[in-house]
Amino acid sequence: MPNHLSILGIIHTAISVLAIIAAIVALIRWGKLSPGNKSGRLYIILTIITCITGFPIMKTGHPTAGHALGVIILVLIPLAIYARQLRIFGKAVDSVQIALLSLTLLLSMIPATVETLTRLPIKQPLANGPDASLVKMWLAIWFGLYIIGVIYQLVQLKKRKTSSGMPDNTVNLG
Repeated sequence: MPNHLSILGIIHTAISVLAIIAAIVALIRWGKLSPGNKSGRLYIILTIITCITGFPIMKTGHPTAGHALGVIILVLIPLAIYARQLRIFGKAVDSVQIALLSLTLLLSMIPATVETLTRLPIKQPLANGPDASLVKMWLAIWFGLYIIGVIYQLVQLKKRKTSSGMPDNTVNLG
């Protein structure tokens, strides 16, 4: 398996790393991943660009599971952003938004993990494919962090609602 990246692959990778950094900043600074704060908006924009730039990259010559994840992420993002306007989630809308945006981050980590572990170090990658035990271990870690992260955000949401006595009116991009 070749380890070189095309120019588009390098750009795609750089944007995806910046998206993940923006998500981490949003979680640390605001206690949630939300379109209502700068870091959350930046995460959303960079994640959309990451998905779009990933579509033409086909090292196998055809779409892969990573492409399917890109499509799923591009469906989840507007659902999360416009959850409040959909009115189907009722009082749980803030929790749903948190879970959906966090899910986009988790889904982004799947191809990031597979690509990183099967490409690095260049001369002898740590994993020989997506079914390698090291890849599976890291995916399990990301899933655990997703659960912890969602719980953390929901606790922060409840604290904000309790301290203000009012619902958290997250600003949406629409």
